[in-house]
Amino acid sequence: MTLQAEKAKEFRELHHRKRLLVLPNAWDVPSARLFEDEGFVAVATSSAGMMVSLGYQDGEGIGRGEYLRAVERISRVLSVPLSVDAVAGFGKSPHEVAVTARSLVRAGAIGLNIEDFDPETRKLFPIGYQVEKLKAIQKTGNALGVPLVINARTDALRYAPGDDEARFEEAIRRGSAFRDAGADCIYPMGLVDTDLISSFVKALGFQTNVMVRKGLPSIKELEKLGVARLSFGPSASYATMGLLRRVAKEVLDTEPTPVLPKGR
Repeated sequence: MTLQAEKAKEFRELHHRKRLLVLPNAWDVPSARLFEDEGFVAVATSSAGMMVSLGYQDGEGIGRGEYLRAVERISRVLSVPLSVDAVAGFGKSPHEVAVTARSLVRAGAIGLNIEDFDPETRKLFPIGYQVEKLKAIQKTGNALGVPLVINARTDALRYAPGDDEARFEEAIRRGSAFRDAGADCIYPMGLVDTDLISSFVKALGFQTNVMVRKGLPSIKELEKLGVARLSFGPSASYATMGLLRRVAKEVLDTEPTPVLPKGR
């Protein structure tokens, strides 16, 4: 666990630089290896990309065991820190989420992304319940000697009741609670607008994660706004599938593919 603890410390420190941490999200072994080979200082997983690559929809439809085996295969090929998208924690209680966190550490992870909404019902968990999950994750990592770097995601901008202003205020309320519960970074899912990003960062005074999306400010602008971390999300996996689709279409739209003789 000593090496993992060192990686966790290294990964946490990457959130406290003036320079933005750009974090690519891999979905399988080849993509993870490619990102490290290209020079990224850390790699994360994408739940959407990984689940789809294994034949599931995004969420927790995959069994915990199969999910953990996929994480372990990715961690084995990396020398840089690996943070894992743990969806909502694969558990119906803080204790079960802690079991997931323990298993992720043993699979090689040094950090995780945890959501505050139920992937089945698309409803937000009560803040108090989510805070207990965060504390259970933190306690588990510390007990194993690997202080997990927690990226606490809130989907209040999408699923909280009320108008846009009310949802933004709820995102700030949840982000503040998760910060105070010991999270290392807050991830307001769907935050793209420059003014809102600035307002959110100032309101929390804390490390904030945004995701690559259309309309997002440039890296230099995000650094000026005080954003700490920029993640790819599922965009790289979607782009790869889009490329394969275009290649397949181009091949089929040209000359017929030659048929190889039998026996070859």
